[in-house]
Amino acid sequence: MKMEMFESLKNLLEKDERLVSDGKLLKNKIVELGLKLDKELIKLLLTDEKIKGFFFKDIDGVLVFDKEKFIKFIDNKEFLPDSYTTFKNKIKLAADRNYIAESKEVVLVWPYKDCILEGGQEEPDEKRMEIFYNEILAPDEIDRLLDPKVFTNFKRIDKNGEHEVKDFRRDKELNRKRGLPEDTITDNLIIKGNNLLVLHSLKKQFAGKVKLIYIDPPYNTGNDDFKYNDNFNHSTWLTFMKNRLEVAKELLKEDGVIFVQCDNNEQAYLKVLMDEIFKRENFISDIAVRSSTPSGTKTAHKEKTIIKQRDSILVFAKNKTNVEFKPQYSKLQEWDTHYSIWIQKTSEGVKLFKLVDKLKEENILSKDQSLQDININDKKFKNFYLKNADKIARWTSHKNKEIIKICLREYKDKLYITKDNEGRETIYLNK
Repeated sequence: MKMEMFESLKNLLEKDERLVSDGKLLKNKIVELGLKLDKELIKLLLTDEKIKGFFFKDIDGVLVFDKEKFIKFIDNKEFLPDSYTTFKNKIKLAADRNYIAESKEVVLVWPYKDCILEGGQEEPDEKRMEIFYNEILAPDEIDRLLDPKVFTNFKRIDKNGEHEVKDFRRDKELNRKRGLPEDTITDNLIIKGNNLLVLHSLKKQFAGKVKLIYIDPPYNTGNDDFKYNDNFNHSTWLTFMKNRLEVAKELLKEDGVIFVQCDNNEQAYLKVLMDEIFKRENFISDIAVRSSTPSGTKTAHKEKTIIKQRDSILVFAKNKTNVEFKPQYSKLQEWDTHYSIWIQKTSEGVKLFKLVDKLKEENILSKDQSLQDININDKKFKNFYLKNADKIARWTSHKNKEIIKICLREYKDKLYITKDNEGRETIYLNK
């Protein structure tokens, strides 16, 4: 199909004298006119039904020219006739086809970026030269590859063992609580198979419904399970990740979050790739996870390297403005003695006192006790600090002058500023 399309387009373009010189098509001229949406070029493309169906979309009865698809098609077959990829055989940072020095908007470019990696490796020790399908030149092959697949050999496993599965559970009440359609599957699923095909097969049921995705891919260290394509191992890994991250984004809800774990072997490249797919403004954090201790064989080359002790988990939101985290707190077993200040409003303004003196005044501590002697499980003390939480404070260093200016401007009538005997300034917001 792709060679037939190429020949059809080549023969059609040769009818436009502007696009031909010495019997050869002028690739740059075709691209230039395509980018300008040249009227004569558009009219020419519309004369062939197959080409019309390939490069134009019907949107509510209006034909729209897919300029990007057209330019990519020209790039692949004319400018790079011996390559099955638009991108040159170097991994680099680029922006809108220009080098990084020419733009501040950066994307990562690598061989086969414009392809889908079939990913047919079945065993961890199996190496194979992988099949890449170009997104522009092999749409039929990609459609067949990514069409939903039939899942087989279902089993339901519970505390009593394995059972035959006749149908999925679809808990209407649970789905309503989750804000999902009532017929959404609520079973927990463990699916074995090619993860790219599985993700695409889940799209029909779960697109836009998943709250959290966690991916623990091969780290591409050379010693892990990622043993694809010797010649382009690094670019193959990036294509492998791009294909899966793009469909993962489709599965996420608008307030969904994705966590992807890796190590420093690919972390920098993965961060730029995820910036491109999820948008840089949706980056949330890079979580450091302790993965090992500086001991054993890792110390053999300690004079020449810094021993690896951590992995990274890159966290992105589908839309950061919609995300709301609910931190979980661990209960303290003893009072944090940094909280040692009692704030009290008086007729002369706000004044600071020692918290320990207030606790003695309330008979929570005896005269010879200190903050270290507080029993945080004492009912009387608990009632005291819950009732007076806005009056208990600690000293801390705050050097953000801009925040102070905003506070003084926005909350001028509710702010109290005072200094202690040592000249330390306190700003107190009276709610």
